[in-house]
Amino acid sequence: MFFQQNQYLWVAGIMNRLKLLVAIFLLIVMLANFFSQAYALQLSTDNEVYSEGQPLLVYGRALPDEPVIIRLFAPDGTIAQFNQITADSNGDFSHTLIKWPNATANYPYGTYSVEAIATKENGTSQIVDVKFASSSSLIPVPIQRVIITQVFAPQTAAVNQPFRVFVQVTSDGQLVAGSPSKLLGGSHIHLPSGDIVNLSNSLKTLHPGLYYTDFTPPQEGTYVFHIVVDFQRTTSHGSAATLVLKQDITGISNQIRKLNSVLDSTTQELDKLKAEIQGFGDVLNSSQRSITQANQNINRSVTSMSESVQNVEAASGQFNSLFLPVVALIAIIIALQITILARRR
Repeated sequence: MFFQQNQYLWVAGIMNRLKLLVAIFLLIVMLANFFSQAYALQLSTDNEVYSEGQPLLVYGRALPDEPVIIRLFAPDGTIAQFNQITADSNGDFSHTLIKWPNATANYPYGTYSVEAIATKENGTSQIVDVKFASSSSLIPVPIQRVIITQVFAPQTAAVNQPFRVFVQVTSDGQLVAGSPSKLLGGSHIHLPSGDIVNLSNSLKTLHPGLYYTDFTPPQEGTYVFHIVVDFQRTTSHGSAATLVLKQDITGISNQIRKLNSVLDSTTQELDKLKAEIQGFGDVLNSSQRSITQANQNINRSVTSMSESVQNVEAASGQFNSLFLPVVALIAIIIALQITILARRR
């Protein structure tokens, strides 16, 4: 029994050693494949700075008889030239990729990238940057790509009111196209609370090189939009801040316009009231003038009536002075007639 147990342990030990040897062998094979793939492809150019009319010679090394794809990327990331060549039996290759034309919108001055892709090495690639300038002797410094990231955000906004933030990415003055999630994958927002919100899935393309995102602030405070661009092994940063208030300038402007409208209406009503008061004053002045004129008329009437009464009194006196003698004369005549009649009888 003891012998069988020792034999079992001995066999198990041998199996474990074999497994370990197999694992080490597989690891060595994988590392060999990795290093062979990593170092099989080599890419170079005959110069770093080119001017108009000069050829761009690309050369290097790949696997024997391996097809190699060579691409030329413009400063904005678009493919300006595309060719496929085949390495010779030794793995060497060389190719004139382009003869630089006059600078145009399609071929502007700036930093270009030459990429070689090995088709038999699981898509292994290498990239070399070159400069296209007005003169190849003007730039003795190493090649450097200039990426500028600009962020345009409103200075103020309101809580729970959405607003839009725009991003512009240029490389040597050319707009950079690409997938926002990859090109701007590291972008984020710093909230007033100190939290960070990732924008990699929120940014959208407005135009190649122009991107935007819509954001609705949940609280008051300062929001900082930090845009991180990763393009052609070069990183660029841009930022902008927005102050979020309870109410934005638009709402305040609307209230000011409403207030101005109310003030205009009040001014109009005051003008109408002023006109009515002035008319009422004119009526009062007219009434006062009418009362004065009426008083004058009454005074004139009273005076006229007094004069009429005096005239009547004077006329009555004259009438009495004339009427009484007539009555006396009539009485005398009647008495004379009575006397005459008495005598006749």
